[in-house]
Amino acid sequence: MTRQEVLSVIGSADDITVAEIIATGASIEELREAWAWAFADEALMGQGRPLPGTRGAALIDLLKPDEDDPAEPGTRLE
Repeated sequence: MTRQEVLSVIGSADDITVAEIIATGASIEELREAWAWAFADEALMGQGRPLPGTRGAALIDLLKPDEDDPAEPGTRLE
């Protein structure tokens, strides 16, 4: 996956987040699915879609901001 592909799915993000996403070894399709699970999981569960696998779960962890972190998805506070 390239930086441009990552940004095409998640929008703007800092270089560290983009590098961590690429380092998972996930495909662009897995990233799209993880993005959907991270931000529309109730809708996907209602469709009966299976939960994401290991790489998908790692991507979701990278995409979802911490509950205590006011940053937007895909960004980190300095």
